[in-house]
Amino acid sequence: MVTFFMCLALLILGFLIYGRVVDKIFGPEESRETPALTEADGVDYVKMPNYKVFLIQLLNIAGVGPIYGPILGALYGPIALVWVVAGCILGGAVHDYFSGMLSIRNKGASVPGVIGAYMGNVAYNFMNLLSLVLLILVGVVFVLGPAKLLVQLSGWPIWILIVAIFIYYILATLVPIDKIIGRLYPFFGALLLFMAFGLIISLLVSSHGMYASGLGFRAYNTGGLPAWPMLFITLSCGAVSGFHATQSPLMARCIGNEKSGRKIFYGAMICEGIIGLIWVTLGMSFYESSEMLQAALKSGGPSGVVYEISNSLLGRIGGMIAILGVIVLPITSGDTAFRSARLIIADKLKLDQKPLMKRLYIGVPMFILAFIICTIPFGIVWRYFGFANQTTAAMMLWAGAIYLGLNHKFHWICSLPATFMTAVVLCFIMQAKIGFNLPMLVSDIIGISVAVVLFGIFIWRMHFHKHTPPLPEEESAVHHPNAAEHRV
Repeated sequence: MVTFFMCLALLILGFLIYGRVVDKIFGPEESRETPALTEADGVDYVKMPNYKVFLIQLLNIAGVGPIYGPILGALYGPIALVWVVAGCILGGAVHDYFSGMLSIRNKGASVPGVIGAYMGNVAYNFMNLLSLVLLILVGVVFVLGPAKLLVQLSGWPIWILIVAIFIYYILATLVPIDKIIGRLYPFFGALLLFMAFGLIISLLVSSHGMYASGLGFRAYNTGGLPAWPMLFITLSCGAVSGFHATQSPLMARCIGNEKSGRKIFYGAMICEGIIGLIWVTLGMSFYESSEMLQAALKSGGPSGVVYEISNSLLGRIGGMIAILGVIVLPITSGDTAFRSARLIIADKLKLDQKPLMKRLYIGVPMFILAFIICTIPFGIVWRYFGFANQTTAAMMLWAGAIYLGLNHKFHWICSLPATFMTAVVLCFIMQAKIGFNLPMLVSDIIGISVAVVLFGIFIWRMHFHKHTPPLPEEESAVHHPNAAEHRV
């Protein structure tokens, strides 16, 4: 119990203290007009109140990731709690803040445009492909996850529920952002809060205790997977998640003042970290041992664990409300994942999105492809999603580091977590069966060495440019994606 509340206090202090440090280093300007004002189109660029923007941002980024990932992370023991706290404060919230604020500074650009503005045309084209793959995989994952939970609640055939979720996604993706998303998400937010805090309070007063007996730090989980680097791939949402870089630009197009960035971008990630903390605690505490959790996962998957915990702690009615909260999370991230994919394609093709027909040109083929991917086994989709997700996070953090370096600001808040995440994704893809399938030691040596070399190149380049004038904001606009090539 003490450990949980210590971690909770650290997350709150991280927002109050480190969040202010990050905000001060970036330097938001209250007088600068935001894209919600300069690019207003009534569809995607729509100024909304801060409370709505915050709730939409939270629901956008908090899919099944801060629930399923922490449940799987609980198999590693308390190290998962450490990763949630440290990763969220020092990595994830910084990542989300810069993905949102740099989008604001680049006319509401999507993540490929933001990264391309500071890393050049090659990175711009690479991120167009990577982010589209990630977003479609996210959309698929966030169809299958809630559909399986709805099957348990309703008993309906899964294909009917998948079609129903896709119909909602099509509507939410194509209509103006304030018509469905802006109106429904505040209510969904209340459901989310009931789910998270209702379950942890019920656990505190239940007979389950706070942590399973004999549970300690593990180098491997009970399934034999190593903590390095698998924990940092599996437990992404709630700590560091590249998917958030695709979502922050959506709200960057709706913020009326740059000064709101810390509360909305950094703050929403801290809230997701709290949700992740709660579900790691539930996973470590509800079952008597990690072996029992492993058996439950093998039997019913993460959705089965959610169903069992919710009904046991809150009863049938309370459990149903909590499960609905879990269902809302992925659905409210899936719709904005497809919306982000549509906007990235539109940006690349320079296709005006005001006319509905032009939105359909992009939306229809995209949903057909996603529906086909739904036929692939969930486990395979999740592994590819994990790699694409954390690769995007590393790229976004490097873009933030370059932005700070070119503007002679304290780049370490981005460059150090960028180096760490680079090592994570390289070590993973070197040893994973979906990658090069190399021995663990060889993979770790290659991955960490390449990450350190990239960090050294970055430091050398920043030293080379320390006597040059700061990069003017207008040079880094999305319409000039290779403006920084002569600088970095």
